Amino acid sequence: MKLLGINGSPRGERSATLQLISAVLDGAKGGGADVDIVNLVDLDIRFRNACSACFQEGRCAEEDDFPALYMKIKAADGLVLGSPVYVDLLTGQMKLLIDRMADGIQCQALSGKYGCSVSTSGDHAEQAVVTYLNHFLQMLGATPVGGVGVAIGKDPGALTRAEEDARSLGKVLAEAIQTGRQYPEIEAFHKRFQEKFGEVIAGERPEWPGNYEHWVDQVWIW
Repeated sequence: MKLLGINGSPRGERSATLQLISAVLDGAKGGGADVDIVNLVDLDIRFRNACSACFQEGRCAEEDDFPALYMKIKAADGLVLGSPVYVDLLTGQMKLLIDRMADGIQCQALSGKYGCSVSTSGDHAEQAVVTYLNHFLQMLGATPVGGVGVAIGKDPGALTRAEEDARSLGKVLAEAIQTGRQYPEIEAFHKRFQEKFGEVIAGERPEWPGNYEHWVDQVWIW
C-alpha cells in the first residue's frame, strides 16, 4: 500500500501544513503503508496555455517536473493533499498542480484510489480548503475519507491537537484502502460522472482521442 502526501505550502519543509500531512501518514504507517511526501515548492511545475495535448494525445507537452509527479500520483494507492489558506483558498502551487491534472477528470485518473485532505489557516477558511481538495479528488475518481482543518493563528496548541486528529485520519485512510470500503454517496457520484463523460468520450467523433484510448484500456467503453 503506497501513500503519497502532496504539500502545497510555499514554506515546504518549514510548513505547519506539512506537519499535518506527516501526521496523517504516520497514522497510516500502522496499517502497513509505504509513505512518501512531495513539496510542490521544490518542483518545477509550470502553467500551461490550454494546449490540450493531454486530451488529444494522452501526453503532457511540457518538459518540467509535472509528468513524473503525475506518474507517482497514479502509482499511489492513496493521496494526502495539503494546503494552507492563502487569500481565502488554497495556494497557487497546489492550484497549478490541480489545473495541470485537468485531463484526469475525463479519464477518471484516480479511479479506485482513496485520499484525504488537510489545511491550516491563520483564523478562517481552512475547512473550505479541505472541502475543495476532497472534491478535486472525488472529481478524478478517488474516494475521499475525510479531512482535518485547523486555524492556528490565535491558539498555539491547536496544531498539536489537530495532529492527533490527523493520525486518526491516517488510520481510517489505510483501513479504507485495505478493505476497499465503499461510501454509497461517493459511489453514486462516480457512477454519474462515468455515465456523463462516457457519452462525450465515446461519441461518433471522439473529441479527446487520448482520453478515449484510456477509457478503452479501462474497459469502461468498448
